[in-house]
Amino acid sequence: MNPKRSNRIGYRSKAMALLLTRTDDARAAPAKILYPTNMQWLDRARTWARGIKRDVVVLWLAARDRRVPWYAKLAAGAVAAYALSPVDLIPDFIPVFGYLDDLVIVPLGIIAVIKLIPADVLAQLRIEATKRTERPVSRGGMIAIIATWVLLAALLLWMVVDASAVR
Repeated sequence: MNPKRSNRIGYRSKAMALLLTRTDDARAAPAKILYPTNMQWLDRARTWARGIKRDVVVLWLAARDRRVPWYAKLAAGAVAAYALSPVDLIPDFIPVFGYLDDLVIVPLGIIAVIKLIPADVLAQLRIEATKRTERPVSRGGMIAIIATWVLLAALLLWMVVDASAVR
């Protein structure tokens, strides 16, 4: 099998990768292990997720930092409260849409808010965020999300009662 072709196929074991790796010349360097490309993708995804987690902590810290402008504090507090809240606006058990906020909305909010924070302050906050090991929990964000759900439930109940009263 062509080594270039085998590099594009994701093999599940190192032994299989070693078997499929060959050298054309006996004097050449020993065969190198071909790692699966899906593992490289997984490593990139893990690195991205760690960066997102760190940036959520950066936003949590930025919302409390006096060097950050008030509008950036407000946006950072809102995004951090939502990201750290144990309750989602769209529950995760709803197919596709449940994870949409975790995969799209939160990262876009983080990107938008990070652009509002001054670069020197952002660098210091990122250093401080990497030092912190605990994940802060936003009780205020949890209260806001629960209040939104309660308001939506009350609105739905009001609409149902109003519709039944018309009949």
